[in-house]
Amino acid sequence: MNLVENLEYNTERPHLIIPEYGRHFQKMVDHAVSIADRDERNKVAKAIVDVMGNLQPHLRDVPDFQHKLWDQLFIMSDFKLDVDSPFPITSKEVLMQRPDALGYPQNHPKYRFYGNNIKRMIDVAVKWEKGDMRDGLEYAIANHMKKCYLNWNKDTVDDNVIFKHLLELSEGQIDLTGENLTESGQFLKNRVAKNQRPSTGKKNQRNNNRGKKRY
Repeated sequence: MNLVENLEYNTERPHLIIPEYGRHFQKMVDHAVSIADRDERNKVAKAIVDVMGNLQPHLRDVPDFQHKLWDQLFIMSDFKLDVDSPFPITSKEVLMQRPDALGYPQNHPKYRFYGNNIKRMIDVAVKWEKGDMRDGLEYAIANHMKKCYLNWNKDTVDDNVIFKHLLELSEGQIDLTGENLTESGQFLKNRVAKNQRPSTGKKNQRNNNRGKKRY
């Protein structure tokens, strides 16, 4: 009965600072902090880092990774561990500092199902000189627009719809009216073939063994 009453629950235990290492690592770090002798504390700290490195042996001898392990040791001790680190000790303020927000591009195209890359390709195409290379690029862009349209909208689309959107996105500089794009069925056929998964060898083996006598 006493054993049941003395059970420890995780909700009653101290919070794990880095849960990936588990509670035993946290207890070792707490023990290292409580050691009064500095030389003994240095030995225990180095032993803890060695054990942490053993969890990823292919990285334990990489200098940058060693620096990371020592940083994690100080984090797990809540920066209370006073030992001689082989690397500069990063302050708590620097480690806890939030990184600057990334400046994500805020593009809101009218036809989002084409994607932003189509608009970039169109902007490049209109800067090219008139000729075979520009004609080929414009045709490739129109075909890709048709493929994107079929992926996100319907199972068929009239080429004139693509030409109208291309004319609008290029601000009237690319007009392919009257051209013939790749048939919708070809795009759909390629999409179906891509989505079909090849049968595995084990499945084929089971099918071949089906019906055979077993002795």
